[in-house]
Amino acid sequence: MIAAARLRRAQDRVLNARPYANQLRTLLASVAARTQQRAHPLLAERPLKKILLVFVTADRGLCGAFNANLIRAAQAYRAQHQDLQASLITVGRKGRDFFRKYPISIRAEHINLFSRLEFSDARAIAREVIDLYVQESVDAVDFLYNEFKSVLTQRVVIERYLPVRPMQAPEGEALIDYIYEQPAADIFNALLPRYVEVEVYRALLESAASEFAARMTAMDAATTNAAEMIDSLTLHMNRVRQAAITREIIEVISGAGAQ
Repeated sequence: MIAAARLRRAQDRVLNARPYANQLRTLLASVAARTQQRAHPLLAERPLKKILLVFVTADRGLCGAFNANLIRAAQAYRAQHQDLQASLITVGRKGRDFFRKYPISIRAEHINLFSRLEFSDARAIAREVIDLYVQESVDAVDFLYNEFKSVLTQRVVIERYLPVRPMQAPEGEALIDYIYEQPAADIFNALLPRYVEVEVYRALLESAASEFAARMTAMDAATTNAAEMIDSLTLHMNRVRQAAITREIIEVISGAGAQ
C-alpha cells in the first residue's frame, strides 16, 4: 500500500520530466550538428580508453528482480568493456554493496536519495560527472538504470550521456543551418551543464518509479502467495483434525463392541 501511494507521485514526476528532457536532448544534438565551432569540452569526442558507468539501483530489497536485473546488466557491461579502464559512480545501496567485492574503482557513492529525491541530488551527481569528463579522467559516461514503462514493466537501459552526439540528417536531406544571436560556445556553456543535470534527474526519477512499481508488484504477489499458503495449511489442519476425531470415534465404537 505504501509503494502504491508513492508510485502515483513518482509516476507523475517521470511523465512531467520526460518531455523537457527529450526536447533539451534534441535541441543540443541539433545545435551541435549545425555549428562548426564545438568549443565546449563536453562535446569533445576522444579515443575510448577510460569509461564511467553511473549505476543506479535501489537502497532496499523486497522489490522482486529489480536489483538483480540491474546487477546482471552491470556485470555484462563490465565484461563487454573489460579491455577498457572502467570505473563506477553508484547510486543506491544495493549496487554499492555488490561492487565493493570486486576490484573496480568506485569514484563516488550516493545512498538514501530515493526517500526524498530532489533536483539538487541530481545536480550534485551531474557536477561529479562533468568534472570527471572535463578533466579527461574519463572518455565517456554511460548511465545504467531501470526505465519505467508501466506498473508491470520496467526496462533496464544503458544510455550514453557524454559526449553529446550530433544529430544526423535524414538520408537525402541536409541540415538547415541557423544564425545564432550568441556565439555557439556561449550557447553550449549555458545548455550543456543543464542538459547533464536534467538527464541525471530523469534517470533517477525513472529508477524511483520503477522501484515503487516493482515493490508494489512483489508485495502484492507475496500477499497473494501468503493467503494461498494460509488456506492450504488451514485445509491441511482441518483434515488432520478430522482424521484424528474419526480415529477416536472408531476406537470408542470398537471398544464398546468388544464389551
